[in-house]
Amino acid sequence: METVNPYAAPQSNVLPAASTEETVRREHIDTEATLKTVGVLYYLGAFVLVIAAASSFTRANPGLNGEDLLVGVVMFVFGIGLAFTGYGLRRLRGWTRIPTILFSCVGLLGFPMGTLINAIILLRVAGKKGGFVLTPEYQHIIAATPHVKRKTSIVTLLLLAIFIIALIGIIAAIALGK
Repeated sequence: METVNPYAAPQSNVLPAASTEETVRREHIDTEATLKTVGVLYYLGAFVLVIAAASSFTRANPGLNGEDLLVGVVMFVFGIGLAFTGYGLRRLRGWTRIPTILFSCVGLLGFPMGTLINAIILLRVAGKKGGFVLTPEYQHIIAATPHVKRKTSIVTLLLLAIFIIALIGIIAAIALGK
């Protein structure tokens, strides 16, 4: 029979502390998600630019003048650049930092929304956390902590659904208006 010391300090079951890798991942998960989201935005921008470039090459006018050709080539090159950068951002590759900063600097010219969005992108990519998320060391942390996921709030999902519905409505209104 075990004797109980009534004067002993209370005992408790202490949960094991989270690993340092898990702690680092949880501290940087919002930046990681933001950079991956920017990658999706760059994919969308690349798609629009490549379609616009193709449109400038195949206009219904009888002759393709030099200005249309130059604009089409510039849009196509920017579109391909955005696609590659978006690919790298989705995979959190370090080489994407400089092109993302350059594209965001150009995007700052799109006042007012482009300025706001690209300022946020610049802060995330050029910041300390963004720089760390784009390192090979962080890739190892991701591999070691696959169970750590970012939780999206219901408010964010609701706002996204409203945005998508509004976007579909705008596209439908434009299509039916022609």
